[in-house]
Amino acid sequence: MSFASLVLAATVSVNFNSDIGKFRPELHSSGYGPKIAGCTQKTIDEIKEMGFKSARTHDWALFNSNQRVCDYHHIFPIIHLDATNPSNYVFAATDYLLKRAREDIGTDIFFRLGVSIEHSGPKVHFNSLIPEDFDKVAEIFAGTVRHYNQGWANGHKWGIKYWEIWNEPDGINNMWCLKDGDSGVGSTPEEKAEDKARRDKLRMELFCKFYVTCLKRLKSEFPDIKVGGPALCYMKEDYFRALLKACKEADVAPDFISWHQYTNHPQAIINSIEKGRSLCDEYGFKDCELIINEWHYLGPRGWGGVWSSDPEILAKTWQGPGSHNGIDSSCFNLTVLSKFQTSKLDQAFYYGCFYTGAWGYKNSFGNKYKIFHGLKMFSSIIHSLSTICESKGEGTVTVIAGKSKNGRSRGILVTDYMGTDKEIVVKIDGVEDGRQCWVIAHDNERDFEPVYVPFNDGKLVLKKTTEGSAAFTIWF
Repeated sequence: MSFASLVLAATVSVNFNSDIGKFRPELHSSGYGPKIAGCTQKTIDEIKEMGFKSARTHDWALFNSNQRVCDYHHIFPIIHLDATNPSNYVFAATDYLLKRAREDIGTDIFFRLGVSIEHSGPKVHFNSLIPEDFDKVAEIFAGTVRHYNQGWANGHKWGIKYWEIWNEPDGINNMWCLKDGDSGVGSTPEEKAEDKARRDKLRMELFCKFYVTCLKRLKSEFPDIKVGGPALCYMKEDYFRALLKACKEADVAPDFISWHQYTNHPQAIINSIEKGRSLCDEYGFKDCELIINEWHYLGPRGWGGVWSSDPEILAKTWQGPGSHNGIDSSCFNLTVLSKFQTSKLDQAFYYGCFYTGAWGYKNSFGNKYKIFHGLKMFSSIIHSLSTICESKGEGTVTVIAGKSKNGRSRGILVTDYMGTDKEIVVKIDGVEDGRQCWVIAHDNERDFEPVYVPFNDGKLVLKKTTEGSAAFTIWF
């Protein structure tokens, strides 16, 4: 049966007479900012179109080739020197980079203290080894905060609020590494598994000690900043329990916990937020904020598809509607961003928008991926509207609606993520019948394309061009 032969419709609703909260721009942030070199005004304008509130500095050393930026071993390159002496720090390149993010793009800074990921193999590590002196690294972190917030070492008074301790210490062979590797060794699979479990336990114990050391040091000198972390690979309950237990025993409270989520199931992300809130409350940290600071659509082939060398698998991973940055990915983003607004999450950072390539918004020829148009679509919602109004989705369709601060503009974002319905009926209360509206469509065939949709009898009928993912913004 062809798509055109049977009309299926989802029905959703919006009530502009019922206010339920405020839009939170901080839930629309990114893991990338401007580069030192090769970042044209055109690129800056494109990034601004996506409307991110903040920029997280993790991995910035990886896409600023030949520059010493952000990572603590770049800022303080000779580890045996005195960490209280400002002349032993190298801030210039990072200063320039952060200044561009603040002034050229207009984003706040979320500073990751630590190192960029190091995919160098099981036993080859230079920067991501577990530090030998935790107190020394904590002092380097303090010098970094002092430079950017108190003007120390010819620095700035930028008031950077969020400082994150490390990134993915639960990863294997890339972020918090033992000298002889993190993988288990032995003559049998059982021995290797046992040895790996021992190493994982040791690494977690060491990190908990490091985390508490840094947290205490920073909060003692800078009580007004927010310090937390550690950006775990996912909402790993046993690891967070160990970390929160260590904080409680040390009588120091993290201001936030953070983790990552790569999936193609929006509800999995929402479930991780609920788990995070439950854990923090259980350990008595009811004011601890929740931050997902890496998230991205991960297609049905998972990481195996992303890292595959098989041409057939690679083609399916990177091309077509279900690809890494295709229309499914874009509508996944819009679904998640919409759900974030009414969740218990405090901040979120999309891991993408590096300018070209797999984790970017355009390919090497400058052609924009579908995700660019979707993120631009969400930016139009988050920066035009102030008050969230009551709405209800159905099945694969997610809805978020709101009003501008002066009440004159009203907008709706309707997202169908991998749905089979051909039409979406939107029932609307709080708008006069027959009032003119503007509809922008986004699907596998259209990008930011205006379409005419009459508003009669209190409803709109949005027509999809193809089966599958699609999104619409509606403006009154």
